[in-house]
Amino acid sequence: MEQEMMLALSKVGGYAAVGLAAIGSSLGTGVAGAAAIGAWKKCYLQDKPAPFLLLAMAGAPLSQTIYGMIMMILIGGAAAKNPQNWPLYLAIGIFGGFAEMISAAFQGRAAAGGCNAYAETNQGFANDLMILGVIETCSIFALVFSIMVM
Repeated sequence: MEQEMMLALSKVGGYAAVGLAAIGSSLGTGVAGAAAIGAWKKCYLQDKPAPFLLLAMAGAPLSQTIYGMIMMILIGGAAAKNPQNWPLYLAIGIFGGFAEMISAAFQGRAAAGGCNAYAETNQGFANDLMILGVIETCSIFALVFSIMVM
């Protein structure tokens, strides 16, 4: 196989990492954002102040796109040095990006529950963030393990 083709396939792996992560972030922020909007509506109907902190929960799944971008950059750098390892870089990008995607999607689902609970009770924000942090840890593990494999 020609070196240009090996490099191109490596770059596909790099973009798969960020592309899949971004899909997950979109799904997660979409679900959490919809919950935050619904929670704010409930607050307005009850003449309660709408908690701005819900924005932090709704935006939590965005970090996985950053992790995917880091994977993309690292895959690109590794592929420039060793393009013959393109199957490895392609697999890391696909599976690492898929792990980021699933983490972001489920973090958004958890954040949606947190938005609803915090808007109703005005309590438990730190606990909700801790749960989002546990889910975030899966994403960080996927990033770190992909770096270790490279």
